[in-house]
Amino acid sequence: MDDFSSGQILVNLLLAARWTVGLTLVAFVGGGVVGMAILIARIDHRSWLRRSATSYIGLFQRTPLLMQLFLVFFGLPLVGIRIEPWLAAGLGLTFYAGAYLAEIWRGGVEALPRGQWEAAAALELSAAARLGLVILPQALRMTLPPAVGFLVQLVKATAVTSIIGFSELMKTANAINNATFEPFTVYGMVAIIYFALCFPLTTYARRLEAAPSR
Repeated sequence: MDDFSSGQILVNLLLAARWTVGLTLVAFVGGGVVGMAILIARIDHRSWLRRSATSYIGLFQRTPLLMQLFLVFFGLPLVGIRIEPWLAAGLGLTFYAGAYLAEIWRGGVEALPRGQWEAAAALELSAAARLGLVILPQALRMTLPPAVGFLVQLVKATAVTSIIGFSELMKTANAINNATFEPFTVYGMVAIIYFALCFPLTTYARRLEAAPSR
């Protein structure tokens, strides 16, 4: 058993938490890009695009995240593509986040009054301009609270990536615990760190929900 003081354990966990935060941001931003593409396909007039987007969302929402990470990490090498744990974690969480964000935003688009679409059409804007200048800005603003709420879930989901070897907070905690045999101290600190990351986001989401719409 290695001797680690509580301060040393905390410092190492905080250093590892940087990777948790970084992975969360990469997945949220990347998922936003993917989710926007899926959303546009989901509301397109072409049926094959809508079906493809629906299938994508169904695949990632109805299968475990761990399985998705396994498919990326172990599946790509089978076709000759070597991939590092950090890249597999980033890609897996990006595709996962994209499916959920697309559905969150679609709810906002469908909640808009039909008059918004008609007003945009009356301005003789192109389909892309109607979507980009009129519809999406309102839908994104309307769905900001659930999007922030999903970000909280994404922070916690990063813990799953420890299974494929990505050295985020949970994997580092496991390694420290194996060296110190102090699970209460180690995982207690991990819980506090996750709480410190998630609580401000949760509070912000609640404030957004309580704020009067404009």
